[in-house]
Amino acid sequence: MTAQNRLKPKVVSFGCRLNTYESEVMRRHAEKAGRKNAIIVNTCAVTQEAERQGRQSLRRLRRDNPDAEIIATGCAVQLNPEFYAAMPEIDRVLGNEHKMKAQSFAPDNQTPLLVSDIMTVQETASHLVEGFDGRTRAFVQIQQGCDHRCTFCIIPFARGNNRSVPMGRLFDEVRDLVAAGHKEIVLTGVDITGYGGDLPGAPTLGQMVKRLLAAAPELPRLRLSSLDPAEADEDLFHVIANEPRLLPHFHISAQAGDDVILKRMRRRHLRKDIIAFCERIRAIRPDAVFGADIIAGFPTETDEQFANTLALVDEVGFTHLHVFPYSVREGTPAARMPQINKAVIKDRAAQLRAAGKNVLGTFLEGRVGSTASVLMEDGGIGNSEHFVPVRVSPDYEPGTLIDVTIASTTDGQLIAA
Repeated sequence: MTAQNRLKPKVVSFGCRLNTYESEVMRRHAEKAGRKNAIIVNTCAVTQEAERQGRQSLRRLRRDNPDAEIIATGCAVQLNPEFYAAMPEIDRVLGNEHKMKAQSFAPDNQTPLLVSDIMTVQETASHLVEGFDGRTRAFVQIQQGCDHRCTFCIIPFARGNNRSVPMGRLFDEVRDLVAAGHKEIVLTGVDITGYGGDLPGAPTLGQMVKRLLAAAPELPRLRLSSLDPAEADEDLFHVIANEPRLLPHFHISAQAGDDVILKRMRRRHLRKDIIAFCERIRAIRPDAVFGADIIAGFPTETDEQFANTLALVDEVGFTHLHVFPYSVREGTPAARMPQINKAVIKDRAAQLRAAGKNVLGTFLEGRVGSTASVLMEDGGIGNSEHFVPVRVSPDYEPGTLIDVTIASTTDGQLIAA
């Protein structure tokens, strides 16, 4: 695609759901500023592979779009701005603070390198997203940054410390998105269970969710992104039990299932806490399903310790597993620990993915004959309340919310009758 053929700025986003939200903000800033030939690459730094993919994309985009203005931003850029500024494929480099500001995209702003010390930032940028092009779900940022220092994680140094969005701004944004036709809102951030500690009165995530649903009664579906089991508050459990619009799919930042490894990761929960968290939610919301982030091959992990993590997948019943083969992040304490052989890491990651696939398959088979609430997307595929793809025939307009009966399952999908 040449710059001449593009009518709007293009954004290529890597990594988390927060990046997806931020990419929409940047696209709109660039569009309003008239930067029609801009290609913005929002990089990720959660693993070395994520960084490699970002660099590869930047080089490919330059080859395919020789006349475009290529802007690099995101976590990888924030951590190593000089490296990206030196890449010949890149015209401008924006840090994580500057990428969310409209003035960074103003026509008269051609500064090639705009990066500040993210650890000094105390607020989130003020912006309202009115809609997400091509998406039936919309993402809303409720906080930025993280106050915790897990030994494997570099992200706090790319995102800064926890900064929560005031509730009034959140509610306005959600109402605007619902008015634009979005029927599902996903609350996202770096550490959403840390929401509110920096705001007046220190509201919790659960308190905010309860008030949000009351403030937007026309919103059919609300979904949460990754939760820390050590931070869940009592109000969150209450709203899970009593509000059906809060969807019964909960993704947990578990990372491991062995207590020694969890302590070396500097996590704030133990194996029993993950199990107790899921059991408590299942007791108050029997239809709940759980996903988890798990790192395979963390430094010093023995076969026995890995076996504890592998067993946790079946014990809890994680239907949606995100497996990250451990990769060294320079500047983190884990990088100085004794490392695991890469072939062993690859094998352990494969075992975890296979276990997760088996749990998902069992869950899908159990859904046959039941009813699912499906939010339609493109190509006759929609997402159920459990965040499972459902194939529906005949096709419905994207954004249509329908109830269907599940007839069968194939290739990780449910098939509607």
